[in-house]
Amino acid sequence: MSILIENIKELIQVEKNPELYVSGRKMAELSTIKDAWLYIENGLISDFGSMEELNRSDYTIKNDIEVIDATGKMVFPSFADSHTHLVYPASREIEYMDKIAGLSYEEIAKRGGGILNSARLMQDADEDELFESSMKRLDEIIRYGTGAVEIKSGYGLTVDSELKMLRVIKRLKEISPLTIKSTFLGAHSIPMEYRGNQSGYVDIVINEMLPEVAEDNLADYIDVFCDRGFFTVEDTERILEAGMKYNIRGKIHANELDYSGGIQVGVKYNALSVDHLEFTGKEEIEALLDSKTMPTVLPGAAFFLGMKYSPVREMMDAGLPVALASDFNPGSSPSGNMQLIVSMASILYKMLPAEAINATTINSAYAMGVSNILGSITVGKKANLFITKEIPTYEYMPYYYGTNKVETVILNGEIYM
Repeated sequence: MSILIENIKELIQVEKNPELYVSGRKMAELSTIKDAWLYIENGLISDFGSMEELNRSDYTIKNDIEVIDATGKMVFPSFADSHTHLVYPASREIEYMDKIAGLSYEEIAKRGGGILNSARLMQDADEDELFESSMKRLDEIIRYGTGAVEIKSGYGLTVDSELKMLRVIKRLKEISPLTIKSTFLGAHSIPMEYRGNQSGYVDIVINEMLPEVAEDNLADYIDVFCDRGFFTVEDTERILEAGMKYNIRGKIHANELDYSGGIQVGVKYNALSVDHLEFTGKEEIEALLDSKTMPTVLPGAAFFLGMKYSPVREMMDAGLPVALASDFNPGSSPSGNMQLIVSMASILYKMLPAEAINATTINSAYAMGVSNILGSITVGKKANLFITKEIPTYEYMPYYYGTNKVETVILNGEIYM
């Protein structure tokens, strides 16, 4: 079926000459067409333009076409959420109470909470139940406008449990209409039994987990939590080098808790992205310049944990691109609502609406390796987009936070809702 969307109040993030990402001052530029139309055919964006240029009969003559009147409404490319942990066995609201009582993320982790808590539950979790609960979360984020998502393992921390998580993600890829990328994060935390023998656990990640992950083609990327109290630069280098032997590119959790060296090691090994980045200074920014590594900020986690905020303005002023993602997980960011992330970008990080939209579409698509097919309104790209309810301006998207402004979702050229 083909779809013609007409009378669009404003078509957002249009590209005639597509780029893989936007950087620095260009992040404040957002190309749009007012009073626009968009044509979708064979699951792809086929054409678009202003209503005055539309010869409607060229399209409506077809019998299998659906025409959507978007008067007063806007069309956006779907959000790309490049960092989530949405396959998990149970929520962690009890730890939320611990946070309210004043315990830090590190204190909870040291006593076996946090990631280790989810890991214990994951070992006993039923694979089918994990799949079903994850499908519900995917439906939830779709309804808020997400069209692509990266999902990490990392709540397994044993060979069997990590493989279980990755098998669930593989099933989600096969069933869900979302574009999904899978990331192996065996080095998410250090199991209690390996405290004092951290290198022994790294050996298991490299020599036992990774070969099976690669053999069964379960991961697009490999990740390491390189930060204070977690994995060292040396650990990270070992894991990234092992991933390279299997042709699996790196993505790094870096500098959330301290200046860990995670950004520099990510750049050194050509990681696709380095994520979190609360502790980012001049040296880190200089390392990222001229690299192909996308700095990715996770506002939900910093907000939920009460942490310092990443210096996004300094990064962009230096000429860097910035992506934003939800970090949807049960412990430090229990929300996959990318509309909320856009609002946080403006409220907490003082990003202009255009910068926030670029950061959650084209740049975050790059951070999960799909900006060649998603992230903008471009002829030939996959038709993953959403139609808003009637809104006055695109700046209204971050401004009017707390409500869902999406009315219609189109994924792979088909109406989802």
